Amino acid sequence: MYRLSSDDLIYGYINGIFPMADTDNTLYWYSPDPRAIIPLDTYQPAKSLRPVLNKRLFEIRINADFEQVMRKCALPRSENDGTWISEEIVEAYVDLHRMGMAHSVETYIDNQLVGGLYGVALGAVFFGESMFYTVPNASKVAFHYLIEILRKQQFELLDTQFINDNVRRFGAIEIPRPEYMKLLKQTLQKKATFAEPVLAHLFKNQAD
Repeated sequence: MYRLSSDDLIYGYINGIFPMADTDNTLYWYSPDPRAIIPLDTYQPAKSLRPVLNKRLFEIRINADFEQVMRKCALPRSENDGTWISEEIVEAYVDLHRMGMAHSVETYIDNQLVGGLYGVALGAVFFGESMFYTVPNASKVAFHYLIEILRKQQFELLDTQFINDNVRRFGAIEIPRPEYMKLLKQTLQKKATFAEPVLAHLFKNQAD
């Protein structure tokens, strides 16, 4: 029986497609037109978020509990919501994480995971997948530090797939698929490293 693999994910991303599961866990591949991206040079934190960042209410960790972040992202947002993150998808992305290509940015309070996001890094591209929070502003803070990492590590493209109110508040815009594919090809040929020890000092003692 076919199972989604980390190789499938890599092939998909470099060709501009990504998987989502239907309510019966059937996998489908998507390539939206237009495509949503967040320009890294224009992102600014919302004014309402700045006091939260200044107070340093959250401890920030990178790749500390990738699988748990995915599983919390997979939880339905309400009783009527389903999830596109199936067990098969979780397993494939966890494998990709073990290979060093999928990453999570996490927010903690009192050592408890309260928010975070995950995605895939290839070349100088970060493909944002999903985020969650159980405490107000937890995912927004995680996203803010994602941008800090991507800028510092010289990433050039942040792909957010579909446009919606959640990504629009972070400055997402839509571009035609052909334009996206051209940009994707260019940025995949460049090299950027998402996680490395030198980054640790950026997030240490954020909750102090």
